[in-house]
Amino acid sequence: MTSAAFCIGGDLKVRRLGFGAMHLPTDPGPDRENSLAVARRAVELGVTLIDTAYLYGGGANEELLVEALHPYPDGLLITTKVGLARSGPSGDWKLDGRPAVLREQVEQALRRLRMERIELLQLHRIDPDTPLADQVGTLRDLQAEGKIGRIGLSEVTVDQLDQARAIVDIASVQNRYNLLDREHEAVLAACEAAGIAFLPWRPVAWGDAGAQAEIAAVAAELDATPTQVALAWLLGHSPVILPIPGTARIAHLEENLAAERIEMTPVHRERLDRLAEVA
Repeated sequence: MTSAAFCIGGDLKVRRLGFGAMHLPTDPGPDRENSLAVARRAVELGVTLIDTAYLYGGGANEELLVEALHPYPDGLLITTKVGLARSGPSGDWKLDGRPAVLREQVEQALRRLRMERIELLQLHRIDPDTPLADQVGTLRDLQAEGKIGRIGLSEVTVDQLDQARAIVDIASVQNRYNLLDREHEAVLAACEAAGIAFLPWRPVAWGDAGAQAEIAAVAAELDATPTQVALAWLLGHSPVILPIPGTARIAHLEENLAAERIEMTPVHRERLDRLAEVA
């Protein structure tokens, strides 16, 4: 069995299997009521890490979590992301890591989330039009002011991670990564070497039919679902991986969290490890 807990930044203990809130509908009506129920059920089932972002509905996703969970139970970490903004007459989203924008977005997130401090604040993307040092430096300043507890990055290269770490401690990295998509293996290795939490987004994704067939075969042998196999593989692949699968259905939520109990043999793991070569 893999360890069920990890300390982000060395001191913030969370359950390794978290929950990504991105897919929760926020518009008024039955779908929103279901979203509230899903978020509450996640906490009932012991989830202590919930991932959201300003991008998800321009703060609507954060407000949904507040309605569902505030006042927050002890030990619950809600992490959010900043660094994208609407611009132009069409209101399209674009990367915006200018210091004034990041500062304002953090202030807004504090108000929406009803927090005095965001324990883990992630930069959603590196804005190529703003010096990385200015973006990370702004978050460092906000940390010094007590508005941020720990700083994370998303979709970064090893070089960008190194540059950021020269400015401030980085507690987490959130890159796309799953059983069949291991483009960021080098970033994961850098995180593992430094004890940095690695939160794979899109932790479950399927490739070609051959890969799907092998995953299904392993799942059948383990009396599990393919999704559970994909999550269990992540948990065993590196001790710093904290998957954050998202869903808008309670049944899927319960299925995802049950992946923690799967005991995969070395032979199963070796078969799955090889899938990246054909995906």
